[in-house]
Amino acid sequence: MSARHLEIWNVGKSYPARMGEHVIVRAFDLTLAEGEFVSIIGHSGCGKSTVLSIAAGLVEPTSGGVTVGGRQIDGPGPDRGVVFQSPCLLPWLTALDNVRLGVDQVFAHRPRAERIDIARASLGLVGLAGAERKRPAELSAGMRQRVGIARAIALSPKVLLLDEPFGMLDSLTRMELQDVLLGVLTREAKTVLMVTHDVDEALFLSDRVALMTSGPAARLGGLVSVPFERPRDRGAVLDHPDYYALREELIGFLGAAGRRPPEEAASALVHESEVMA
Repeated sequence: MSARHLEIWNVGKSYPARMGEHVIVRAFDLTLAEGEFVSIIGHSGCGKSTVLSIAAGLVEPTSGGVTVGGRQIDGPGPDRGVVFQSPCLLPWLTALDNVRLGVDQVFAHRPRAERIDIARASLGLVGLAGAERKRPAELSAGMRQRVGIARAIALSPKVLLLDEPFGMLDSLTRMELQDVLLGVLTREAKTVLMVTHDVDEALFLSDRVALMTSGPAARLGGLVSVPFERPRDRGAVLDHPDYYALREELIGFLGAAGRRPPEEAASALVHESEVMA
């Protein structure tokens, strides 16, 4: 087991502005061990999704970089499975064929029947056995997101990157999908980095929670270890003596995340009018 399976080191991202540059993220460092689940929480717009997109290879950092399994990434790759807030399924394809899109590319050297079996097995892992021939319009929002998760895990990635994967779902479906994800990870051990704004979700799913400061020039503001045993049981987590203390710690950080030393804020700040010019 590698203690440095996913490394995000000294990552920064900025964009040109009329009076200089608009700094989104500055000197962000985070390391995940193999099989670890880490969530990033922070206020909306602080740069959480920017960090995740850089780890996915979808956005090029201004500084720093990302390594997976000791190899520095230079773009998207099958070693990272990505699940977005919206699964973005092709409406004219069945659930099975949506999953097969990636499988057929990554495992093109394997026989067609084997590729179909891989896609079918992934749908089974997320509870969609029997729904393989349904098109997205025939599926609920939660079922469509299950297809998105199946599509990511079908590629056998080294790392799963989840960007608010349950953010568009109602609370009951959200909890159901959290349990589905934990079940998948129990059977298919993966290293997971997830972006969320939900403190309870972060505590229920994660081994550690990374706290991200508010922007501009957001950075890692701290790490909180989550002591709950795996496999996770929602009732046991809520009854754990540390749960509400940890919850208050995370909420307290979020409440103070925007309060920064004046000199630091002044050096990072670019006025909105300059960014939009």
